[in-house]
Amino acid sequence: MIVRAAALIAAAGLVLAPLPAAAHRGHGALSVVEIDAKTGAVTVSHRIPTHDAEPALAVIAPDAQASLDDPEAIDALKTYMGEHFAVAVNGALVGLTLKDMTLGADDVRFQYSGKIAPADARAEVAVKASMFADVYGDEVNQVNVRRLGVTRTLVFNAGDGAQTLDAVDPPQ
Repeated sequence: MIVRAAALIAAAGLVLAPLPAAAHRGHGALSVVEIDAKTGAVTVSHRIPTHDAEPALAVIAPDAQASLDDPEAIDALKTYMGEHFAVAVNGALVGLTLKDMTLGADDVRFQYSGKIAPADARAEVAVKASMFADVYGDEVNQVNVRRLGVTRTLVFNAGDGAQTLDAVDPPQ
């Protein structure tokens, strides 16, 4: 009886052993773009898993240490994010300024702000989100665009270009 129980426990261990490795199958980032129709304020936040960002530093900042403790690597990461994420409203690129960056044990967070004319809040919105697509072949970035009380989700796979949300008609 004890031998059978031990065998069952060992078998369960073998079956469950791969689960921690399977918990993280791909690479991805979550971004949120919020457009305030009253003020024209545009805020962008990015949340990137630390276990994706830190190894990517070897590619992003090859002359720095691949560590979030290295200021040179952090500067390169800031530049990289600005080059690989963009928002355009009504055909005009929105100038985004980094307001905050948090380097956490679980994730790296960026907060940006920009400004558009309030009248353009209903206009076409184009988003480019190619962060880490040049590092990880299975990168999937999700971008939620919130404006006028509606959230639309864009999903970017490695190699995708910009995606566009159509202009929104004013309420009747």
